[in-house]
Amino acid sequence: MDCNDPALQSWVASANDPACDFPVQNLPYGRFRRAGDPDWCIGVAIGEQVLDLRRAGLIDSSDMNRLIRLAPPARQALRETISQGLREGSDQRAKFQAALVPQADVELGLPCQIGDYTDFYVGIHHALAVGKQFRPDAPLLPNYKWVPIGYHGRASTINASGSSFHRPRGQTKAPDAAEPAVTASARLDFELELGILIGRPNSQGAPIAIDDAEQHVFGITLFNDWSARDLQGWEYQPLGPFLSKNFASTVSPWMVTLEALEPFRKPWTRPEGDPRPLPYLDSQSNSERGAIDIGLEVWLQTARMAQAGHAGDCISRSNFADAAYWTVAQLVAHHTINGCALASGDLFGSGTLSGPEPQQAGSLLELSVGGKQSLQLSNGETRTFLQDGDSIILRGFCQRAGARRIGFGECRGTVLPAHPEA
Repeated sequence: MDCNDPALQSWVASANDPACDFPVQNLPYGRFRRAGDPDWCIGVAIGEQVLDLRRAGLIDSSDMNRLIRLAPPARQALRETISQGLREGSDQRAKFQAALVPQADVELGLPCQIGDYTDFYVGIHHALAVGKQFRPDAPLLPNYKWVPIGYHGRASTINASGSSFHRPRGQTKAPDAAEPAVTASARLDFELELGILIGRPNSQGAPIAIDDAEQHVFGITLFNDWSARDLQGWEYQPLGPFLSKNFASTVSPWMVTLEALEPFRKPWTRPEGDPRPLPYLDSQSNSERGAIDIGLEVWLQTARMAQAGHAGDCISRSNFADAAYWTVAQLVAHHTINGCALASGDLFGSGTLSGPEPQQAGSLLELSVGGKQSLQLSNGETRTFLQDGDSIILRGFCQRAGARRIGFGECRGTVLPAHPEA
């Protein structure tokens, strides 16, 4: 029986809840540690539990970056073994049950050791909306529809979901000021993104062909690339983002594998009249199944909401397949066309995944139209940009008729006040 068969049930009861993010058809990988234990373990989420793969006798190492380097056949065989052991009626139940631990009792960390980080700009509706704020007559630059735009970010400040960070300081310049000043950012924003984790490396000088690209991808996570828009507006020309982006990013703990996402593939198309990609970014397979139907949500919980036990408001919904101008395979092929060597654990950010409608925006820069319109929240508060104590929670899920719904968990981060000025 196929691991994605919607009829599969697990002996882990919580995994059979239709609303559960982690049914037996999902089996995402992540790292966790028990209270008082400094060492990270490799786990697979199943319902409200985590299966410790080493304790279950399925692996002999706790090095996630070693695991994600597995060749696709070995990776698929491991997933099949895990699935067989967690299914209803499995003769491995006793051994696997002894290796389960409740998610609520462990600390979830970064899904792997992230060595390098590239942020792309694949969200065309975001690019159009932001471009119109600055270049109403030409929102997209001429290269946008030809080349996947990206820049290298800072891996050292990528945080695990559930963590907090201090509001950044940096240079800003008011339009009427004679010179810039160092201040705490007043226009702090989130960005709704997906993270793409590289599993298998390539050698320097050896580009990855588009039809081989997904063999190098292990899984997908939720990703929030926090942005200081006032710092960004002053620093980004001519080289692009720097301090406005590298102070913090947040990634969800679970890597949903491409195998689990297989039932949610869609054809990849472009609007009529748009250019066909150059040959190294184009293939029949990419056109037939390159898009992935992933629903995305952004929730905002203010400090006042948290104190009142309010879960927060959903302020935006979009979908990866509708938002992305480029596919996962195209990003890998483009990143390596010049001979760049990717390493296991490298992270690609998708860029902000806004939908085509204004209410589907993946950032406050869009939702507030550059700070000109306040976002009204259900408890009477308003926002144009983030305030201290605000938490942003990203959620993602895949669902369609004839397949079991799977989810990505959550990606949560909280804004703390800026450090006192030195």
